Amino acid sequence: MIRTTRRTWRALASALLSCAALLAQAQNYPARPVKIVVPFPPGGPTDVMGRFVATKLGEVMGQSFVVENRAGAGGTIGSDTVAQAPADGYTLLYGSTSTLAMAPSLYAKLSYDPRKSFAPISLVSSGPMLIAVNAMVPATSLNQLIALAKGQAGKLNYSSAGNATPPHLAAELFKSLTGVDLVHVPYKGGGPALQAVVAGEVQVFFEGMVTLLPHIKSGRLRALAITGTARDPALPEVPTVAEAGLPAFQVAFWSGLVAPAGTPADVVNALNAALRQALGNADARTTLSKYGLQAAGNSPAEFAQFIDSEISRWARAIQASGARLD
Repeated sequence: MIRTTRRTWRALASALLSCAALLAQAQNYPARPVKIVVPFPPGGPTDVMGRFVATKLGEVMGQSFVVENRAGAGGTIGSDTVAQAPADGYTLLYGSTSTLAMAPSLYAKLSYDPRKSFAPISLVSSGPMLIAVNAMVPATSLNQLIALAKGQAGKLNYSSAGNATPPHLAAELFKSLTGVDLVHVPYKGGGPALQAVVAGEVQVFFEGMVTLLPHIKSGRLRALAITGTARDPALPEVPTVAEAGLPAFQVAFWSGLVAPAGTPADVVNALNAALRQALGNADARTTLSKYGLQAAGNSPAEFAQFIDSEISRWARAIQASGARLD
């Protein structure tokens, strides 16, 4: 009986020491450089935003935040790396629509669970998607495009950067909501997909505003509607999808910061406070607007709810498309 009691006290003392160590670590956080894993190659939109966040967190928290690109398998390799990392706040993931919302429905055997493998910190940015057509397409409104597609079933094409990319799945969601038959033409990257619609090889394109804006301004493409709750000042004449008669089509490109599950709440809260402070800066909002994005800081609990709702939203689109990845 005495031995059992001693063992119990030793276990309790060990647990208390561990808790004290975690608390001290959280109070001194960050005491050394923090790594932010971007699960895509350098130069892409997620990488640009990840480096922006690293810079801003470093300015606010007075410590180095270093980006490490760990690309592969649609962003799932880098994401899994962070899911398996120590939960001490020194390895973070810059996640996005594809890795935190689409991946669970796309991959038959995903090595991480966005709902359980991470401690959400904050949503960082969100950007609307435009529905655009080549200037030669005889449709000047979303309703006209839908009518044209229904009248020419299977004859209108849309391009994307490849199978299971956000534009591809957004288009499939659009098809399921409207009942139109658009043919998917996947390209090897966003650049060739954009050039295909500019050249008239395909007729329709779903993409972010920054990518499309120069071609809309030049008259080579025509924007029919924009997702989101309000028109964008850069294209004030383009109605929202709700104004255009399709309120259920609400999709966006978004990104945010997460840590491995089990990261101390004090660390998560410190990162959240620093990030929201940085995003509240006028210069940060101006920088984001250049990329067609809005600052979107929220609480860890709100970000967790957002991820959950986005997983459900994209699951419907992925099921409709029949897309599946190994």
